[in-house]
Amino acid sequence: MANINEFDLIEEYFAGQVASYGVNLGIGDDCALVTVPPGHQLAMSMDSLIGGVHFPKNADPELIAERAVRVTVSDLAAMGADPLWMTLGLTMPTSESHWLAGFSRGLFRAAEEFNLCLVGGDTTRGPLAITLQVHGSVEPGKAMLRSDARVGDIIFVTGNVGDGAAALAVIKKQLDVGKSAFGYMMQAYYSPKVRVREGKIINAVASAAIDVSDGLMADLKHICKASGVGAVVEAERLPISEPVRKLTDPDVALAWALTGGDDYQLCFTVPPQKIARLEELQAKHKLDITAIGEIVRGSDCVCLSDGRIVECDVSGYKHF
Repeated sequence: MANINEFDLIEEYFAGQVASYGVNLGIGDDCALVTVPPGHQLAMSMDSLIGGVHFPKNADPELIAERAVRVTVSDLAAMGADPLWMTLGLTMPTSESHWLAGFSRGLFRAAEEFNLCLVGGDTTRGPLAITLQVHGSVEPGKAMLRSDARVGDIIFVTGNVGDGAAALAVIKKQLDVGKSAFGYMMQAYYSPKVRVREGKIINAVASAAIDVSDGLMADLKHICKASGVGAVVEAERLPISEPVRKLTDPDVALAWALTGGDDYQLCFTVPPQKIARLEELQAKHKLDITAIGEIVRGSDCVCLSDGRIVECDVSGYKHF
């Protein structure tokens, strides 16, 4: 397949998206020009994904792009923000047209789901790496922070935890699974369900929140450190999916749920006096949430099983 130059690459694969809200000038000039919704703050986050580190180098480019968008948008979900725009930094060994066609399809498919508009970026030659910056909006004072958890708050998590780690084990061929389970795992890894909708709903009651990327206990520890509190999680209450339970023994499934990461669920805390309101929201919006523990005094972040501490690494994924 032939390589193409940078400007043709941008024009053919990345410049055709219809502009979304607030985009005054998109791709094609030195800068994009955008207008933040009136009365809102701009929420921004960036993620870099490296081939061979954050995804297999030989993976389907459509899936690579979809994963890149989703894991980055997850940070907006954790703040209760509305996604608006994104910029893309794409480094590739070659500008091979077939790969770019697949990558752009996956990118825009995921972007459309979250109403994200690509407004600019850069391309360069080198080892495969994808950097996405996402921009969203949130009303002043309404963003969910890591620093507002208080003693007595109940800890919740959306969806299931452990799917991401189980999927990675399948990708690394550490586990053999049937066709149905394989499909479930690939969906969990390349197309995780990002909780933007849930983030905006729980914003009304949550005191603190974070997305589960490096591992449940590691990310909960970030909330504890920022808020000056401790946490106790009950192992028996963790929402672990049936495919993961069938895939391995309970101890491994628990380890994946606590420390595996790559789930991109929301872990959040709710004051006791707002639990009734959360239950109303859960019933109205059919929220998939589970209470898993409580914020306590101190600084320790522990998981208990039958009253005993489960030994686990709360340091999370190490980027260096």
